[in-house]
Amino acid sequence: MTSSCKWYPVCSMKRFYKQGKLEKKWIDRYCKGDWASCIRYQMEERGQYHPNNMLPDGSIDERLR
Repeated sequence: MTSSCKWYPVCSMKRFYKQGKLEKKWIDRYCKGDWASCIRYQMEERGQYHPNNMLPDGSIDERLR
């Protein structure tokens, strides 16, 4: 996939990355890569709640605030 996730512009992953709190590997792998495998993307598509500090693999990073 060559395009970015449609949710990336409003995703907290983008904000955390811009703030230097999230490693670029997350953005490359999910947001600008295989975004269909992102748990955040899947939940957003179903209209399900997910916390801002949930990573694309579904794990929670308590350091992200």
